[in-house]
Amino acid sequence: MAATQPNSPEALPNFEKGGGLLPAIAQCADTSVVLMMAWMSPESFAETCETGWATYYSRSRGKLWRKGEESGHRQRVVSIHVDCDGDTILVKVQQTGAACHEGYRSCFFRQLDQGTINITEPRLAHPDQIYKKS
Repeated sequence: MAATQPNSPEALPNFEKGGGLLPAIAQCADTSVVLMMAWMSPESFAETCETGWATYYSRSRGKLWRKGEESGHRQRVVSIHVDCDGDTILVKVQQTGAACHEGYRSCFFRQLDQGTINITEPRLAHPDQIYKKS
């Protein structure tokens, strides 16, 4: 397997392709279940690499989003992968608690089956319990 230098273009995501943000897929490192999709900026990518904890960019808040900063449902990074075009990031994680803000292990808990939407996994916690308003 050929290695690239850390600062070479082949080693890093190309954030210019996405206008500064790239999709980041969080996947359970143990089961390969896709947990969620979020956005990463160069800053959130750098923080994720430096700290070993998943950090994304919240488009609605316009700032870095440290996964679990409110809920405690953090993502410890096991490995980071960049696709062949350099415009999508895969983060393999060890998830603590629910990945989904609705309290499910995965954000992909709804399955479309012949026009019917089925819930495919149990809710781990209700959002009111996760995000206590002060």
